[in-house]
Amino acid sequence: MFLPVTRDEAARRGWDELDVIFVTGDAYIDHPAFGVPLLARWLESHGFRVGIISQPDWRSREPFTALGRPRLFFAVSAGAMDSMVAHYTPARKLRHDDAYTPGNRHGARPNRATIVYTSRLKEAYRDVPVVIGGIEASLRRFAHYDYWEDKVRRSILFDAKADMLVYGMGERPLLELANRLRRGEPFGRIGDLCGTAVIAREEPGGENVVMLPSFEQVSGDRHAYAEAFRLLSYEQNPLCARTVVQRHGDRLLVCNSPSLPLFEAEMDAVYALPFIKAPHLSYREPIPAYEQIKTSITSHRGCFGGCAFCAITHHQGRIIQSRSAASVLQEVERLAGQRWFRGAVSDIGGPTANMYGVRCGRPDIQAACRKESCLYPQPCRNLIASGRPAADLLRKVRGARGVTHAAVSSGVRYDLLRLQPEYLRELLRHHVGGLLKVAPEHVAERVTHLMRKPGAKIFEEFLSQFRCESARLGKRQHVVPYFISGHPGTTLDDMVELALFLRRTGLRVEQVQDFTPTPGTLATCMYHTGIDPMTGVSVYVPRGGKEKRLQKALLLGHIAAERPLIMQALRECGREDLCVELLGVRGRKPDRRTVD
Repeated sequence: MFLPVTRDEAARRGWDELDVIFVTGDAYIDHPAFGVPLLARWLESHGFRVGIISQPDWRSREPFTALGRPRLFFAVSAGAMDSMVAHYTPARKLRHDDAYTPGNRHGARPNRATIVYTSRLKEAYRDVPVVIGGIEASLRRFAHYDYWEDKVRRSILFDAKADMLVYGMGERPLLELANRLRRGEPFGRIGDLCGTAVIAREEPGGENVVMLPSFEQVSGDRHAYAEAFRLLSYEQNPLCARTVVQRHGDRLLVCNSPSLPLFEAEMDAVYALPFIKAPHLSYREPIPAYEQIKTSITSHRGCFGGCAFCAITHHQGRIIQSRSAASVLQEVERLAGQRWFRGAVSDIGGPTANMYGVRCGRPDIQAACRKESCLYPQPCRNLIASGRPAADLLRKVRGARGVTHAAVSSGVRYDLLRLQPEYLRELLRHHVGGLLKVAPEHVAERVTHLMRKPGAKIFEEFLSQFRCESARLGKRQHVVPYFISGHPGTTLDDMVELALFLRRTGLRVEQVQDFTPTPGTLATCMYHTGIDPMTGVSVYVPRGGKEKRLQKALLLGHIAAERPLIMQALRECGREDLCVELLGVRGRKPDRRTVD
């Protein structure tokens, strides 16, 4: 049975009042890959009466009253993506689709959905607490640079006028909050939950507190912004992080330390919840995001890669939280029992597929570790990086009743694969459909250093390993690399170097991502400040639309429409001698398309 989305559905369960009502910018898909249904099911399993209002029309307050007044609180999320990232391209152009909406239609959620939804709820029920969460709230919990307004905004908790912010994965803090309220504790006295942030008038006591530069300081001084990011980066480990405070005018943002990751048994319990694994019955059009993940299996959470441009570590954490193989197989069995299942599991993985079962071998060191990454600049010597647990899991899933094929379509870290020969063999023999997607992002050493990624040498070693293993298996398989253009530190010369690398290694890209400064990441800090906050070194930042388009075009020489732009880029670099090598034509060919 789906969770109620109307009062009639709640009444059919015998509920005349709900304890918690979730409001989300996504369609309601009862699948564990979506945060709001997962958390709602989690609270339901602990005896709470829970309902969901999905994609309400924000132009009036009436849609927000569809389930009435909750007894405890509203829980608000913009959805699986930051609403501004979902709505706009890196060139700030409006998108015309939304994969989390029936019919793939744009316009089902507002810009800055967390703020708008909270405002409507406060308009309808002024005295009911509102708790905001999800990736939009999580990454905007401190004063942050907003690319779409090109300015530093306040913590979203102040702008939304919400009562509490839950950041990261919300099972622990949300359940503890609900339990304490159920026991009768007043909402206003609950300010100490790990994984939450609140607004206060007075500084918290004790020595275990870090003061960041204030909103006023970071909004007016890029060096203060970089310093705030540097200080905050040391407080990501839930085993040793302190309370972080940032002043906003005469009030304080008090951000408690992150909540502890879930243990294996807790992860198993979450994914054993009675998900229907389908969109709500009220939808009549397909939802692209669901079609993509309907037969996928999440084996773990978290990522210890620490890539500068990625928000996953800041949201899911650096400690890998893996499910047991038995739990995964039980989900596979339930999936195989669905009438629409045709035998193919589309993915077995997480943010990084080959991190399943990987952990720190020194709990005493882990308890005080403040490193950015366990892989950069080289794999940590304390990392137990064996690929055997992941390889064993793939074998078991592949052999499960009703499964004819199991793919791994999550990303993999190729620098970690070098330490996991058993997993690599299993992956290439049975779980790659001829194409393996990896993300080197760049090869110029100066750029990969800023990205916190391995450089060209390690990628070339992986290519050799991949090709040798594929040949040994008698398979014709190819690597599909992903790269980023316009990342802080990247020049046109760097992109020319990357284009030459692709040509000389026989690689062709399917997708080039133009860098988008998303809130909360290291790369966004560099973009805004022109500083690497961890070293204080100045960083070149490509900003103009012209340079960004030329950078992207340089990797697309196999597309005829991009060739005039590539020739223009080579002229601007003084490298017209490369026209033959990159394009098979001689320099100074008349252009029909240029960028002004």
